[in-house]
Amino acid sequence: MQPLEGITWLGHAGFKISAVKSNRVIYIDPYQINETEKADIILITHGHFDHCSLPDIQRISKPETVIVATPDCQSRIASLSVEFRELKIAQPGISLEIKGVRIETVPAYNTDKHFHPKEDELVGYIINLDSRRIYHAGDTDLIPEMKNIKNIDVALLPIGGTYTMNAEEAAEAVKIINPKAAVPMHYGSVVGSDADAARFKGLVGEKAVVMEEGVNRGQR
Repeated sequence: MQPLEGITWLGHAGFKISAVKSNRVIYIDPYQINETEKADIILITHGHFDHCSLPDIQRISKPETVIVATPDCQSRIASLSVEFRELKIAQPGISLEIKGVRIETVPAYNTDKHFHPKEDELVGYIINLDSRRIYHAGDTDLIPEMKNIKNIDVALLPIGGTYTMNAEEAAEAVKIINPKAAVPMHYGSVVGSDADAARFKGLVGEKAVVMEEGVNRGQR
């Protein structure tokens, strides 16, 4: 299996992962998406509007959907009209087994900005499925904990700056994490541009994959 098979960038920090072997559909931070396929699992990294988007969560949810989200999302998700089977609360450093998918949480925070304080315990996710480890960094700067993130097949890294790492810092994160493939995200809508993605690609080289929005790599 190719590292990016079944991974679709939905714009901004949103991704859909269609697991062929385990027949699971996982969404991460859906925001202003056009997808209609329902989710088995939805992962939310934190409560900001462009990550915990209630209309998008509502759109792709069914009663069997399991949502994993940080505490700052809990009351809002509970207010949705979909009757969820389960809402799990995320904090850094835990491991969950959901519908046969092992999900690990890792820290995500700012080191020189005030938007995502470390004490808020926001998260990134490592998803283990179909013999791959996919790391979604969440809204984070280049942080020391990244040295503990090992054996990653695909790293989904923010590059837009302002609220997260910029392209240069994300390129340093690639050196530390050493994934098989590195995909830039968190650019093109709220903050950041195609120029940032091109700069990231230039710094990282062949390991960097700039994805086309809405294209499932497994279908190309």
